[in-house]
Amino acid sequence: MAAGALHRSIRTIQLHGGSNDSASTKEFGNSSLKFISKGFAVDVKFLSNRSRSFSHCKMHVIRAISSHASVVDPILSTSHVTTDFNQNTSIESSLILIRHGESMWNEKNLFTGSVDVPLTKRGIEEAIEAGERISSIPVNMIYTSALIRAQMTAMLAMTQHRQKKIPIIMHDESVQAKEWSQIFSEETIQQSIPVITAWQLNERMYGKLQGLNKEETVVKYGKEKVHEWRRSFDSPPPNGESLEMCSQRAVAYFKENIEPQLQNGRNIMVAAHGNSLRSIIMYLEKLTSQEVTNLELSTGVPLLYIYKHGEFLKRGSPVGPTEHGVYAYTRNLALYRQKLDEMVQ
Repeated sequence: MAAGALHRSIRTIQLHGGSNDSASTKEFGNSSLKFISKGFAVDVKFLSNRSRSFSHCKMHVIRAISSHASVVDPILSTSHVTTDFNQNTSIESSLILIRHGESMWNEKNLFTGSVDVPLTKRGIEEAIEAGERISSIPVNMIYTSALIRAQMTAMLAMTQHRQKKIPIIMHDESVQAKEWSQIFSEETIQQSIPVITAWQLNERMYGKLQGLNKEETVVKYGKEKVHEWRRSFDSPPPNGESLEMCSQRAVAYFKENIEPQLQNGRNIMVAAHGNSLRSIIMYLEKLTSQEVTNLELSTGVPLLYIYKHGEFLKRGSPVGPTEHGVYAYTRNLALYRQKLDEMVQ
């Protein structure tokens, strides 16, 4: 529901050379913003630290105008509004994928699927450690599943981030929910990160296996059948989803909602589940159905991808002696970390 409202609200903003062709165009040096649709306003900030504010702001869009253009800290306020764009191959953005920390049913070796189970103490520690590992990587928006274990992981991870911004879940499930969750301080909005929840990122639904002990299920149905349900691409458990079915919804959501944000320069974190993340990784790395079934994701281990020149480049590994070794920083990420270091000094 949140995603639908977000993309029904899409408006188009175009950059122009200094033009005075209408009252809806506001000049910023040699560049200007022309509003294509009426009824909303934006707060635009350039990397030169020059800014202009328009009253009754509904959205904050930050655009770079240098040769290494990237979007920094876009904050959505009272509604989910984004921009339409022409793909800019010079943009570099970061994508962090995190499988949630250990859940209480992981601990008990139960099939969890779509059941909404919280983290264990170990899962909380894994989420915090994940946050430490990504603390110097920019995050402008967060997407999570609708399940508490993924949301807890995202929130706990961000407590460790060096930019010290507050993740806030966007609520647009009703008119009242939107109205009651409004923020009326521009300063507070600037220090916030929007968190968008989507059921499409949920773990695959395990049907009649949910809540069953995995070892007991093997005894009941046989090792080969349970292995087929768990590790095949297109064989669903009774009344449940196959990995293929999970992939269809997760990848469709990623392509429609998350990828455009990356293409527009926003740095994204996705906290989700083993099968929904495997599905997305299958798309990012162009894996075959056989390759993705052999892909294992550890709980609470963040993976980093760089979007650049229209491609996703894997820069993260679950192992590595140092943060730099794990994530193989790009030049832009190194500069971002340097600025964080300078702020502390």
